[in-house]
Amino acid sequence: MSFSGSTAGSGSGTTRTSLEFGRTHVVRPKGKHEATIVWLHGLGDKGSSWSQLLESFPLPNVKWICPTAPTRPVAAFGGFPCTAWFDVGDISEDAPDDLEGLDFSAAHVANLLSTEPADVKLCVGGFSMGAATALYSATCHAFSQYGNGSPYRVNLCAVVGLSGWLPCSRTLRRRMQGVNDAVRRAASLPILLCHGTGDDVVAYQHGEKSARILSSSGFQNLTFRTYEGLGHYTIPEETDEICRWLSANLCLGGT
Repeated sequence: MSFSGSTAGSGSGTTRTSLEFGRTHVVRPKGKHEATIVWLHGLGDKGSSWSQLLESFPLPNVKWICPTAPTRPVAAFGGFPCTAWFDVGDISEDAPDDLEGLDFSAAHVANLLSTEPADVKLCVGGFSMGAATALYSATCHAFSQYGNGSPYRVNLCAVVGLSGWLPCSRTLRRRMQGVNDAVRRAASLPILLCHGTGDDVVAYQHGEKSARILSSSGFQNLTFRTYEGLGHYTIPEETDEICRWLSANLCLGGT
């Protein structure tokens, strides 16, 4: 799978009302329910492939919600339809952002979290395009609004991104300076980013630059982990790190 050649479409070719999210898979907590994490798959994937892996994580106090993205035409594949959280043609700092698609998916994540119990910590994470959507949700949390100006009402407690990138990175720093309390909200949100140096789909440099932009924009509680030689997939060493980080940052108890 390659992201070269074409540039991202605006997403305007497909009306949002015609897009339907696929099946949502839920992994229930085996112990006391302390946190709910919406986990977002990568381009062309579905929620079930991640729910099986997440079920094996030694985090008994976490409920995982794994939605499936809508099937839509994707510019990266010449308009061929596949599951995607937003339209993308080229992963680079210069590619246009499908703001409408990003808002659409971030709102779906927020809706999934909005019905959780009041005492449960709410988080979002993902892989590749799912990680990009999770990081976009982190910026919505900081601004207290979506890109279109509608209020973002979910109080995120942590964000995890594997092998991903930051959408709308060009305008983030300027927007942060223009919104009251955005830097304070950003600074208090723990973020874990992991990326392999051998990634041939989302180049390591995009992950590293995304981490730098987030940090310099005010997301100071950010951890960036490098995995030498790791391609566009996950390994036990990485998933162990996620479990340790989530346990520490969400203060998760035992069974």
